[in-house]
Amino acid sequence: MKVLVLTGPESSGKSWLGAEIQAHFGGELVGEYVRHFIDEQQRDTCYADIATIATAQLAWEDAARRRQPPLLILDTHLLSNMLWSRVLFHDCPDWLEPALLSRRYDLHLLLSPDGVPWIADGQRSQPALDDRRVFFEDSRRWLEQHRQPLQIIQGDWSGRRATVLAAVQRLLDDKPADCPTEC
Repeated sequence: MKVLVLTGPESSGKSWLGAEIQAHFGGELVGEYVRHFIDEQQRDTCYADIATIATAQLAWEDAARRRQPPLLILDTHLLSNMLWSRVLFHDCPDWLEPALLSRRYDLHLLLSPDGVPWIADGQRSQPALDDRRVFFEDSRRWLEQHRQPLQIIQGDWSGRRATVLAAVQRLLDDKPADCPTEC
């Protein structure tokens, strides 16, 4: 089983690309629990919700892992929970980072906020490009610091789709993220 994570700031194409990857390669796509939580609760989150949201995100991921699909596509993982907790509440439950580091992920596709428009959807809260760039850089810094397999995704929507599909093909072919097609 290959485990792929789409990560980065809001409105950068994670959910759309997750669906595109699944349509092209198959596999199982795990959504972003916080969206379900907000829809269900009909309110904004508060700090006390972070542990609940993170625990449920892990439960969704673990259920998919148990099914052992050849490709597991995660629309997000605990890194987003950690960073959003810090952005919104200036704090983060201590257990999130060790829980994240205890798991194996084969590739993180980190989506840049540049090159695509921010699209309001009733749940997003960072319309300012500079705020999304900070979130992107915080994500990049954490992934690099913890030596997580990473590929940055940039460009317009069609460019992102082409780059992502090529990256997933390399992953499935067991080639490194930075390996050209002919490797």
